Amino acid sequence: MWQPDPDLRRSALGLITGEKNLVANLANLAAVIYHSMPGLNWAGFYMWDHKHQELVLGPFQGKPACLRIKSNRGVCGAAYASQKTQRIDDVHAFPGHIACDAASRSELVIPLLWEGTCVGVLDLDSPEVARFSKEEALFFEELMTEIWPMVWQERE
Repeated sequence: MWQPDPDLRRSALGLITGEKNLVANLANLAAVIYHSMPGLNWAGFYMWDHKHQELVLGPFQGKPACLRIKSNRGVCGAAYASQKTQRIDDVHAFPGHIACDAASRSELVIPLLWEGTCVGVLDLDSPEVARFSKEEALFFEELMTEIWPMVWQERE
């Protein structure tokens, strides 16, 4: 089972401290997560577009991905709509799954909340079935809860 690199939290905080650009911060967070966690084939962000009422692809690491996802569609849309973490052992068994990369088998999606509203999601994909544990989901929920206010509130 994956154990979080003790430096992952510190690295994430160090990368965003003092930087106000949202895209730069999300890009660095996606990179540090992708390179710190074995067994991933994609790590990145989708951000809510109020005008078009859908999630839009943000900074990521991995193969090209779906550009836009409607609320309540796929695992990311489910996390956005419910404002609850989605830990899916087999995405092919998930109703309405969007196959951006056919190699992805499991997914962990953490909603990003600001003042009670979901403004985006952190999306982690793996080619392994049941890749993500409850402990990993909790780790990323806690990490995003801690750092998201710094990323969102201080953005340019």
